Amino acid sequence: MNDISTVPAAVLEVPGARLHYEVRGAGPLIVLIGAPMDARAFTPLAELLATDHTVLTTDPRGIFRSSVDDRDQDSTPQQRGDDLARLITHLDAGPAVVLGSSGGAVSALALAEARPDLVSTLIAHEPPLDELVEDRAELRVATDDMIATYLGGDHRGAFAKFLKIANIELPPFVFEAIVGGERDEQSVADEHFQYAHMLLPTVRFVPDAAALRKGGARLVVGIGEESTGQLCDRTSRALAAQLDIEPTMFPGDHIGFTGDPAAFAARLREVLAAG
Repeated sequence: MNDISTVPAAVLEVPGARLHYEVRGAGPLIVLIGAPMDARAFTPLAELLATDHTVLTTDPRGIFRSSVDDRDQDSTPQQRGDDLARLITHLDAGPAVVLGSSGGAVSALALAEARPDLVSTLIAHEPPLDELVEDRAELRVATDDMIATYLGGDHRGAFAKFLKIANIELPPFVFEAIVGGERDEQSVADEHFQYAHMLLPTVRFVPDAAALRKGGARLVVGIGEESTGQLCDRTSRALAAQLDIEPTMFPGDHIGFTGDPAAFAARLREVLAAG
């Protein structure tokens, strides 16, 4: 494995896209990936882990600094998994610990299925795998309605429907802080790409549990301690059951690594040490 010095930012050309990525630290490789969340949300956690690891973060294709040739094309978990494979191969630093959060966890599952040789430990933190739960048919209808609401021009209504589907409650002032006021052009473009081209392929992805079990990577399904009763709590538990493992609890909620990065990093180190 190469010893990689800190690289603030770089771009890798891949089929149909240019991936913005960042590398910090030196040591065993950890990949932190979200979707549609870009690399900025992982910066505090990445800085904490970079004291003894090489940490790779990246914007998923079509989001923020990672551009795509065709913004009318869907971004699938398989594409994003292939992007991760190309990044890890480009750095010549694998196999890697891969921590994927939300849609990034779905990307990480696709990576582990296609290229198990590149993954030593897969931590799928709250993947939104709607097809694994019993009310999948109702979720399909609600999700289609949410996307139609957004594409019809009502971004506030679409976000309210997203929260209802996810079983997430926000105080009114938090809701307003997220959807109210002026939004910059990049944020609007990223949001549109998410609703129009990322969301459906992600939530309707069905992982190949048998392939994942046979792949050789250590498999961890992470759930936030504060996510009880939310949709991603249920989908994560369903995935863990398919993989014949118990879920692993992490501090915080669906994005606990942003609320308390130090606590999340400490728990992640415990999980890695236990392997």
